[in-house]
Amino acid sequence: MNYLLLFLFIVAEIAFVICTFSENAQKAIWFHNRFLINALEFMAFLVFALFPGIDFGFRFIALIFVLIIRILISGITYFCKRRVTGDKKKAYAILSALLSIICIALSLIPSFIFNDYHGRETTGSYEVAMSEAILSDSSRLETFENDGSFREVPVHFYYPVTDELTEFPLIIFSHGAFGYYESNTSTYMELASNGYVVVSLDHPYHSFFCTDTDGKTIIVDMKFMNDVMYINSGNATEQEIAQISTSWIKLRTDDISFVLDTLKAGRQDGALNENWYAEAQAEDILRILKMMNMEKIGVMGHSLGGASAEYLGRIRDDVDAAIDLDGTMLGEQLGLVECEPYEFEGIEYREKYVINEEPYTVPLLSIDNQEHHDSRLEAKKIGMPYANNTILENALDGYETYFANAGHMNYTDLPLFSPFLANMLGTGSIDAGECIDTMNGIVLNFFDSKLKAKGAFHIEECYGN
Repeated sequence: MNYLLLFLFIVAEIAFVICTFSENAQKAIWFHNRFLINALEFMAFLVFALFPGIDFGFRFIALIFVLIIRILISGITYFCKRRVTGDKKKAYAILSALLSIICIALSLIPSFIFNDYHGRETTGSYEVAMSEAILSDSSRLETFENDGSFREVPVHFYYPVTDELTEFPLIIFSHGAFGYYESNTSTYMELASNGYVVVSLDHPYHSFFCTDTDGKTIIVDMKFMNDVMYINSGNATEQEIAQISTSWIKLRTDDISFVLDTLKAGRQDGALNENWYAEAQAEDILRILKMMNMEKIGVMGHSLGGASAEYLGRIRDDVDAAIDLDGTMLGEQLGLVECEPYEFEGIEYREKYVINEEPYTVPLLSIDNQEHHDSRLEAKKIGMPYANNTILENALDGYETYFANAGHMNYTDLPLFSPFLANMLGTGSIDAGECIDTMNGIVLNFFDSKLKAKGAFHIEECYGN
């Protein structure tokens, strides 16, 4: 629809030029035509807004602003100069049309980058409600700032709507690098509709953006972004990768542990302590806390968030199940030792990781993309220590699968929300909707089995073939 809308705007501007030329380019007529065309373009948008694909949301807010400003300016100009005499240079009409087309096209860029995405259909019987708060950790200073402020962690709740006092298992979700708490909204909604309380948290300065208790928008830290790009470039040494990734995992597991401890304290006390910034939603959150079954806790995440969720299952006794969505289990890398040179994926290495070989006692599910799966197979083939391989081999209740032709971002909603951005970050040729729906079904079945004891969990070796 946005393409058709842009096409109509272009036609309208061409019509403006033609009409102006046919009237010998008189100034009064030129001003009249400009005002009329601008008004018709705005009316066209209003008509298109009656149909799916065009709305008054963020995808079209810039266009709405441009259309209104153009009507105001052309209207004022027309009513002030409608009686002027003389000719208007035809070049002005052409230039005006070209500038209008460029301005409108630029304002439509968000509509081309982002889809009209409203989530996926859920399978559960519960309606889903949402709430949010910010938790302030007085035991940790914010290391990304120098103002002595404490670490803050925004939390976002997705929970079943019910009139009865029912307890549901708790699921904590951690987003990936440059991610956002809404990265897997379809997953949260599917789980909540089936009787889970889901808490998706932001990791400030690792998150693409979030908000602090002062209402300030916190964007991703540039050093963190540069470190991620440096590590992914293949130029970083193994020592650098180990040092940097260890700090990432610690920050994130500290965030998740703090959130879990704070939720538990609120559930036990029936009150929100000084860590909470909930404002008008405090009553809702107290009700949500009563719904949480703190004896049934699952953790999951995507990419770096998946690695953090897996490691949290290692270090906390109260985690009952963990899911790693396409994350390398960085927390399980204990160090590096020198070794005979070997080649892996075209790069020569002279060091290898020492991987934690202690049994992983929490039920663990690992879902990889095609490339990740192939890399794991190659590492196993040449005898290269690889954290995911070692942990799953030593897991007492471990499961692994992958989606053929899936990319890293196919395990989030981004390919459905913005195919343009998702392709830049890595997607495969698999159908994005089918992939996320199948993945959400696997996640639900895993937690149903491990947290609700709804039968044995079975998984296929590969999906999407």
